[in-house]
Amino acid sequence: MNANPSGDWLVALLSLAVAVAVLRLLWRQWRGPQRARGWWLALLLILQPLSAWLLYRSLVPPPLAVRSGTLTVLTAGATRAQLAATTRGEALVALPEAPEPGDAEAVPDLATALRRHPGTARIQVIGDGLEARDRDAVGGIALAFEPATLPTGVTGLWTPSRIAAGDGFGIGGRVSGVDGGSIELIDPSGQRVAAARLSDAGVFELDGTARAAGLATFNLQVFDAEHEPVERLAVPLQVTDPPAPRVLLLGGAPNPELRALRRWIGDAGMPLHAQIAVGAGVQLGDRPLPMTVDGLAEFDLVVLDERVWTGLGDTRRQALLAAVRQGLGLLLRVTGPLPARTRAQLDALGLAADAGTATTALTLPQPEGLDEAGLRARLGGGSEDAPLDLELVAAPPPRLLRRDLRFEGAAAVPLRGPAGSDWMYWKAHGRGRIGVSTLVDSYRLPLSGRGDLHAELWSAAFAALARGTAQPPRVDPGAREGHRVRICGVGEAASVTAPDGSTSTLLPDPAAGPERCAGYWPRVPGWHRLLQDGEAWPFHVRPSGEAPGLRAAALREGTLALAGGDASPNAADGIVLVQRRGASWPWWLAWLGSVALLWGLERWRRGLVVAG
Repeated sequence: MNANPSGDWLVALLSLAVAVAVLRLLWRQWRGPQRARGWWLALLLILQPLSAWLLYRSLVPPPLAVRSGTLTVLTAGATRAQLAATTRGEALVALPEAPEPGDAEAVPDLATALRRHPGTARIQVIGDGLEARDRDAVGGIALAFEPATLPTGVTGLWTPSRIAAGDGFGIGGRVSGVDGGSIELIDPSGQRVAAARLSDAGVFELDGTARAAGLATFNLQVFDAEHEPVERLAVPLQVTDPPAPRVLLLGGAPNPELRALRRWIGDAGMPLHAQIAVGAGVQLGDRPLPMTVDGLAEFDLVVLDERVWTGLGDTRRQALLAAVRQGLGLLLRVTGPLPARTRAQLDALGLAADAGTATTALTLPQPEGLDEAGLRARLGGGSEDAPLDLELVAAPPPRLLRRDLRFEGAAAVPLRGPAGSDWMYWKAHGRGRIGVSTLVDSYRLPLSGRGDLHAELWSAAFAALARGTAQPPRVDPGAREGHRVRICGVGEAASVTAPDGSTSTLLPDPAAGPERCAGYWPRVPGWHRLLQDGEAWPFHVRPSGEAPGLRAAALREGTLALAGGDASPNAADGIVLVQRRGASWPWWLAWLGSVALLWGLERWRRGLVVAG
């Protein structure tokens, strides 16, 4: 059984004991006053060597092949099946989150484990992954990761950090373990506002609308293929009421497109100064303003068409571009063919335009899963004078036209929005941005009852170009009770107020540099407030046990980043396998069971008959 001398002596002693026990049973069977039944005797004879073998294995358990210099770390979600399916390291430790340490050495954190095992050259992580407190301890040590299976439910969620009141927003994510399922977005009032089928990979995208400013909690409801509920997940959103951009609208001639845009700007509550030329030097709208840098500083966005751009002249155009370099936004609406001089001017700004002499169709996709409830959420309930047209649920949005302008080069950035194709491009110019819109007849959207789509298009354009405001502090997404949260952009006297009223002062880490980041450990879930410079910035903290799929996915991604994307514990080459003593306790339990059975059978009288 074993090649070493001590093992040979143990084998000899156990073999002698088995031989004596077998001879004793046979002598009793031949000479004793009572004889054993055949099955009873056979069972006793089998249990003698079996008990001896189990005792030997208890004293000399089978060796395990382990990796030399490797530290195996059990984390949350680690299972015995995972551990048995891999080649473990010389040392096995369990972090506090590991469900069943077993024969592993319990350690409070990874840094402690590395201090106890100073020769570690490689770390093998099994389970969901390392907590944030343990990742810095890895340092330059090679790390391999065998992730556990993700829980069933939402394992990825991407939401906007802040939403302006009245704006649409998108929510994306991923669901694991649900084939052929669906997902719904529920607003704070309990009304379903969007629904979608899960893709083969479990990915989903949903759209919603933020009606009023405040702290709102939407919900995601996941269903399986039979429409049975799987998981309900809270989606906290912060809806802000930022200052509306001040808009200067310049038109070369009255037209339906300009009228619809002007009406939408007014309905959105944006301060508007409009000047529309009607010919012969006559203008409609507000009083004329001088096109100077100081005058344009009173606005956040200038919207004009190609006619106005051509008629500006070099002096006023240079003043406009100088204001853009200081932060002003500029939106050029191209509704007709561009003259060669205008193309050259755009080329000089880094917006090299090609084609544009004709128009092409622009198809707006119907939002996936739009039904009566979703339509009411987007358009409102209507009124007695103008009831909601439910036929819009099945009717596709009207097809629009855009100029077939194409912008070459990486400088021109296409606007990502609800349109099925790129209809606007923008480019940074100093501290401001210049955008070029190619839409010709977006006014057809409100005329056909789809004012929501018209608002989404132009809201995305205005948000991309308007003069920016000061950046708020940044809080790590997915804040969770009891876990460290990183907050960047904090001042000297910044503090956080928890829902229970307790206040914590933030101390920026000097090593963070100009980002000025500080750590915060929330003790209670709910909405917290970051207080700084007389302003309050809310952020949400989830309960520790909520959304286990999101938690497991976050641990996995953080650990994979340390492993360089390597999710295999056997990926490293050149690792020497050595033998290590295996666990004894399973063999001891089996030996105790066999001895107890043997003791009971020898004293069971029903297995004996009188001799003769």
